[in-house]
Amino acid sequence: MRLKLLSPGEMNESQRQTYDESIAGKRGKPPAPMMAWLNSPEMARHATRLGEVLRFDTIFPARLSEIAILVTARHWTAHYEWYAHKRLALAGGMRPEIIEAIRDRRTPEFDDAKGKMIYDVAKSLHEGHGVEKGLYDEAVKLLGERGVVEVIGLCGYYTLVSMTLNTFEFGLPEGEVSELA
Repeated sequence: MRLKLLSPGEMNESQRQTYDESIAGKRGKPPAPMMAWLNSPEMARHATRLGEVLRFDTIFPARLSEIAILVTARHWTAHYEWYAHKRLALAGGMRPEIIEAIRDRRTPEFDDAKGKMIYDVAKSLHEGHGVEKGLYDEAVKLLGERGVVEVIGLCGYYTLVSMTLNTFEFGLPEGEVSELA
């Protein structure tokens, strides 16, 4: 770990307010990258709020939103993010074969069109740096404009998360080994 994470007793007032707000939120605890973001308390406050919206308040159930998150974690080879969200994807009902395919950089076989579309849009955003017109039109037709905006939000936010976790070398919990090569 490249950064000393502050304990609540070491935080200044602004950091502590952000920390306390995260505990009172839907997660019930601070997300791991927020502990690094606390070095910029206002950024931490806004990023954590955005993360809560994207985790809990999109139009997608967890099994679908986690597709975009896992594609992002895999794109960035974000070991901690993969570790955390694989479990959330499974708990949300995502089939293990989809997770394994994303991990192995293979295109998964989806049972539903929305899952495939979220995957295609997320891959396009990361690998193509945008979404070409045909895919965009299909995505809007299937997911709606709000859905497309939320997939972009998921990929963007979890890119920030992945960059933070990778830059500061957040480790996995003791005894855990990364599945990502």
